[in-house]
Amino acid sequence: MNIKVSEVKSKKDLKNFIKFPIDDLYKDNEYYVPPLIMDEMDTLAQDKNPAYEFCDSKLFLAYKEGKIVGRVAAILNRAANEKFNEKNIRFGWFDVIEDFEVTKALFEKVEEWAKELGMETITGPQGFTDLDPEGLLIEGYEELPTIVTIYNYPYYREHLERYGFEKEIDYVEFQTKVPEGGKFPEKLAKTSEWIKKRYNFKVLKFKNKREAKKRGKELFDLLDEAYEELYGTTPLTEKQKEYYMKKYLPFVHKDLVKAVVNEEDKMIGFMITMPSLSKGFQKARGRLFPFGFIHILKALKTYEILDFYLAGVKKEYRGKGVDLLMVADIFHTALDMGFYMAESNPELETNKKIQGEWKYFNPRQHKRRRIFKKKIDK
Repeated sequence: MNIKVSEVKSKKDLKNFIKFPIDDLYKDNEYYVPPLIMDEMDTLAQDKNPAYEFCDSKLFLAYKEGKIVGRVAAILNRAANEKFNEKNIRFGWFDVIEDFEVTKALFEKVEEWAKELGMETITGPQGFTDLDPEGLLIEGYEELPTIVTIYNYPYYREHLERYGFEKEIDYVEFQTKVPEGGKFPEKLAKTSEWIKKRYNFKVLKFKNKREAKKRGKELFDLLDEAYEELYGTTPLTEKQKEYYMKKYLPFVHKDLVKAVVNEEDKMIGFMITMPSLSKGFQKARGRLFPFGFIHILKALKTYEILDFYLAGVKKEYRGKGVDLLMVADIFHTALDMGFYMAESNPELETNKKIQGEWKYFNPRQHKRRRIFKKKIDK
C-alpha cells in the first residue's frame, strides 16, 4: 500500500496542502470552484487567522509513491466545545483520490491526535468558524457551487460512511428565477408596505461603499446574535470581526447590501448578496495574479446570478417582517440591475421559516450537503 501521512510543518508544505485540489485533483473538473490561494494561506496560518485564539489545528498530507494523494485538517475549537459541552474535534479541508485506504490513513491520524486531546467525537467537514466552508456535498454534483461552499466528488461520502461516519445534520440550497412577468408577488408587496407603516422600519440606502463599511461593525455584531443558536456557531471575537470585514467588504456592492433600522436608527436586520463570482474564480485558478483579478472584477460586474451570502434579524424583532422588507428591496434592486436568477447558499434543513420565503419564487432545491459525525474508537 505504501501510504505515508505527514503533518504540515513548513510554508512549502502548506502551499502543497492548498494547491493539491486546485492544481491536481480537480484541475479539469468543470464544477469545482477553486478558492484563492492567498486567502487559504491566511485562513490556515496561525499568525494570520484570529480564530487561533481559541482553536488549534493539525494539517495532514497523504503521499503515495511520493505524490500527494489526500489532505485533511483536524481542528480543535475550544470555544465550541465549551458552548455545546462536547469533547469534539472537527475535520475540514478534506480532499482525496478515489482510494479508501488513503482516507482511512488520513483519519487515523486525525483520531490519533483527538485521542491525545481526550476527545470523544469527530464532526465535519467544518472550518474554524461557521463562516468557513462546511458540509460535504451529497446532492448536486453537476451544479456550479458558490465561492463559499465545498465541492467534492461523490465517492467522498462513500469513504466517510465506510470509515464509520454518520449523518449529523444537512444543509439545503435553492435556486430560483425571476417570476414570470418580473413582478414581485402582490401579496408580499402589500404586506411589506404595511410592515413599514406599522413599525416605522426603514431599509437603508447606502450612498457609497464607504458608507456601507461604516456600519460593518454593527452588522457583524448583529450577525453574532442572529447566528447564536445555529448548529456549530461560536461568538466572533473583535479581532475576527475586523478580519472578516477586511476580507469580505471590499467585494461588496453598496446596492446589494440591505439593512433595516428601527426608529432609533439601530440595525435590526441585514442581508448580504453579491453577483456570482464562481466563474470568475474558476478562470482565476486560485491566483489573483497575473490575470486572476481581471476575471474576478469582471464577474463582480456581471449581473446575471445573485448569490445570497448572509442574512440575520435581531431576536426581539423576529416575526415582524424584517426579513420580508429586505427580500422585497433586494428583489427590486436585482431586477433593475438585470439579475435573472438567485442562489440561496446553504441553509440548515431545519430552518423551515427561511425556506418558506423561497416558495413564492418557485425554488429548485438543487444541492444538499452534510456534516458527518463519528464516535472516536477507544
